[in-house]
Amino acid sequence: MEFIELLPQARPLLDKFYKLQRSRMRSVGNARWWVAKDGEIIAGASFLPVSGGHWLTGLHVAIEHRNKGYGQGLFNAAQAALGGPVWLFCAPELRDYYRRAGFDEAVALPSELAQRLERYRASKDLLALVRAEAATD
Repeated sequence: MEFIELLPQARPLLDKFYKLQRSRMRSVGNARWWVAKDGEIIAGASFLPVSGGHWLTGLHVAIEHRNKGYGQGLFNAAQAALGGPVWLFCAPELRDYYRRAGFDEAVALPSELAQRLERYRASKDLLALVRAEAATD
């Protein structure tokens, strides 16, 4: 298993993975894309740079590879390379998953994320979580 950052020219591979998985996710244009590979992509995540850290805009693990720690491995590798905190917004039912991966309730958000969250909460129930630093094994 390897966890790697995709180069911009490899971005279509991530979108192909999402499409094959029938996920509504797509790679975000100015994000940094990370994948878990075991011969082929089995998980993907997009990290958008924001004030002093990154915003996780999407994570998808192939259904047959879930609950095996690949999402957490992807977070660990990406955050170690990217540095700084990682924020995300998620539905309340995903709180426990992200807590196991080292995320806590976000007490404060960078202003651009606080504004987005306020807009998103007008139509969705979302939590804001943060992972201050990469977990170590």
